[in-house]
Amino acid sequence: MDEKRREIARFNERITIQKNAVVSDRLQNRVNAWTDYYSCYAYASTYQFDEEQPKETTKTEQTVSFEVRWCHELRNIDSIHYRILFNGGTYNIISIDMMNYQRRIIRIRSKLEKQGVKP
Repeated sequence: MDEKRREIARFNERITIQKNAVVSDRLQNRVNAWTDYYSCYAYASTYQFDEEQPKETTKTEQTVSFEVRWCHELRNIDSIHYRILFNGGTYNIISIDMMNYQRRIIRIRSKLEKQGVKP
């Protein structure tokens, strides 16, 4: 029982998963917009690396790997129609690993698109 509690306790970071959907604006025009789809707790593992660019400049890229518990809402998640909000930043999904389709954990690898201010 302690092992199961320890496993659940590591999901301690709140993330919001947004879905790209077609919505109507105030003039009833159809536009693409990001809407909040699902919010859950996740385990976040971050790392940064420097990528050398031409002309001796260095670009720092932050990649985050999220682990979330499997649920029906996330069974069809993909890297085109979804993105993640975490600690005030917007992260584009790079890849999704369903962990051998065991329906226990989903690992989502993402890259920082835009850093915002943490609320």
